[in-house]
Amino acid sequence: MSSSGADKVDWQALERLRLAFLKGTAGDRDYWDHPSTLASYDATFAQRIGWKWDFVLAELARRGWQPPRTELVDWGCGTGIATRAFLDHFGVDAVESVRLIDRSPQAQRYAAQRVASRFPGMPVHQGRGEAVASMILLSHVLTELQPAQVDALLEEIAGASAVLWVEPGTYEASLALIAIRERLRSQFHVIAPCPHAERCGILAPGNESHWCHHFASPPPEVFMDPFWGRFAKMLEIDLRSLPVSYLVLDRNPAPALAPELVRTLGRPRLLKAEVRLMACTAAGVTERAFSRRTYPSVWKDARKDRIPSLWKVPDAE
Repeated sequence: MSSSGADKVDWQALERLRLAFLKGTAGDRDYWDHPSTLASYDATFAQRIGWKWDFVLAELARRGWQPPRTELVDWGCGTGIATRAFLDHFGVDAVESVRLIDRSPQAQRYAAQRVASRFPGMPVHQGRGEAVASMILLSHVLTELQPAQVDALLEEIAGASAVLWVEPGTYEASLALIAIRERLRSQFHVIAPCPHAERCGILAPGNESHWCHHFASPPPEVFMDPFWGRFAKMLEIDLRSLPVSYLVLDRNPAPALAPELVRTLGRPRLLKAEVRLMACTAAGVTERAFSRRTYPSVWKDARKDRIPSLWKVPDAE
């Protein structure tokens, strides 16, 4: 949204939403109280979630993953940002139809309108339908669900053909996703973020303080847009920080990965003489150190925040 559209945003509604998300009370009731709340959320918080989806979907594309062509189900759809991001990346021909599910009928209608407007001709359905082996998108739902509701959700998605799940990159959300991964990895192939299908290395003794998270990047123009500057100031949000935890599962095997590839967790620590980072491989999650003298390119890339989340350690220089 441009700065000219800032006056159309209900800033008080956004503040109420933000407080509910921070307090963990958003799951207590349907918070979509007015169409303007949905529109304001879609122009702001949903865009930030969309940038996280862009990060995850771009990662999948780099890995050579292709979605199974079936019905796309956006579970807990909100304003439908996950569906729009998915169709932007993979195209309308990647799915047969879209189904939007939310506890709020108002949110379902809003999301359906946004998807239909952006992708004319795409069959869009609202609410639960017949049980089919759908591809399921889940986005920022764990903070609003009780344990029993999570259990019910996992039973519901057990027959899916693929699952793409994006959550905030917090310690709690990451561990919750790891627990879900462990429950489902015997039924699905683990596609991402893991470079392996073994037990999660975060669960090994000694890694209790670590968690599986990554950082997406907002579009560069955001930092020059007065609207986003106002958003950041009024809601006290750091535009640069977009931590994300995610999990992608598929009935089909993952595209093969080179065994030397390393998954970087979080951000590297840049020290004067070396770079330290948490690395995930099939052997486990361990801290690796790269001296500035032996690996000058790694040190420079870390200084400029250019180390990708999945990369091959370069040869010593």
